[in-house]
Amino acid sequence: MKILIQGGRVINPASGFDQVCDVAIAAGRILAIQNIPADFAPSKTIQAAGCIVAPGLIDLCARLREPGYEHEGMLESELGAAVAGGVTSLVCPPDTDPVLDEPGLVEMLKFRAEKLHQSRVFPLGALTRSLQGEVLTEMAELTEAGCVGFGQAEVPLANTQVLQRAMQYAATFGYTVWLRPQELYLGKGVAASGALATRLGLAGVPVAAETIALHTIFELMRALGGKASGPRVHLCRISSAQGVELVRAAKAEGLQVSCDVSINSLHLTESDIGYFDSRARLSPPLRQQRDRDALQAALADGTIDALVSDHNPVEADAKNLPFAEAEPGATGLELLLGLALKWGEARGHSLAQTLACVTSQPAKVLGASLGTLQASLGQLVAGGVADVCVFDPQVQWSVGSDVLTSQGKHTPFAHDMGGMQMQGQVRCTVVSGHVAYEFKA
Repeated sequence: MKILIQGGRVINPASGFDQVCDVAIAAGRILAIQNIPADFAPSKTIQAAGCIVAPGLIDLCARLREPGYEHEGMLESELGAAVAGGVTSLVCPPDTDPVLDEPGLVEMLKFRAEKLHQSRVFPLGALTRSLQGEVLTEMAELTEAGCVGFGQAEVPLANTQVLQRAMQYAATFGYTVWLRPQELYLGKGVAASGALATRLGLAGVPVAAETIALHTIFELMRALGGKASGPRVHLCRISSAQGVELVRAAKAEGLQVSCDVSINSLHLTESDIGYFDSRARLSPPLRQQRDRDALQAALADGTIDALVSDHNPVEADAKNLPFAEAEPGATGLELLLGLALKWGEARGHSLAQTLACVTSQPAKVLGASLGTLQASLGQLVAGGVADVCVFDPQVQWSVGSDVLTSQGKHTPFAHDMGGMQMQGQVRCTVVSGHVAYEFKA
């Protein structure tokens, strides 16, 4: 299919290109930017005047709830939510049911996703069988099946020796280990430790749950070679100011570490729990304002590499419970762009700087795991893959169940929680050169 995106402001964060011009797409690739061949005859023209034409967003953490949790979300609904939010590539954690610890399961997930012709799905394989923290999975076979890394999702590894062996094996073959830093026993609460949790009578999760895990990870990385020869680790959803400082020091030391932060932790604090509103029951829990401020600054200065939606659709029956009993999680795929723009505007960043944290930066985190896509994913370049998000930056909209494509309708950004206005509305999403989504007023 030949597509012409006409008259939009084209921004490529990776190169700093920012100019009003046309984009020509053919055979799943970007044929030309600005200098369109005179004989190019598009079969579809997208009018983008007044809109931003950007690389498709890359989300490093989005649960699709399939297989195993189809009552909370399915590939059709959640990938539909992804393209409605301008997300053209996403990483799926391994905590499905059954767990993604066998090549056949990974191949089935990728096959199902590819048949839908929506967002690309990059699965993470389980680091240990059934995420039980005892026996390592066959990482080589899982990589051949399509896994881009290996992790434990929300299940902390209690056995440090198993973690050491996993990191050593991964380092030998150049795999990335994805870990959410949380100490097993300290991390069993439901809200951030502090005066608010005490006043509400909620079991707390101290910052030490994160920092102890980070110290352990970094010590193991040093023991296994430290810099270029050591393991490569991606830290998922950093949530505290102290955690940010430890990551900053590790990067300065030269350890091969990257990290991300969720849209929830970037914008909200523990006070958004309100009167035990279970929509703010999240993992990691919302922390204090100083933590939120440190996270915003760290994303700006590059200590934090990427912003993620932490999309986790939860059914109504699992959310409409007392706060401590409710299932943690919130929908986020359709909010990622708007909340990135909100953060960038508040800090005075250019659109290119803002979009980098959801396009080119997460592509760098994935790195060599992308194979043939490595050179162009998260970018707009002639000859590169045609993953494009066209959005109107001037439109503001309110979050409500009636406007969300995802099967999960619960989010702490909902308008009836006093949530902020979303900025920017996706008009069109192109994946591999075909139109996966078009906004219909």
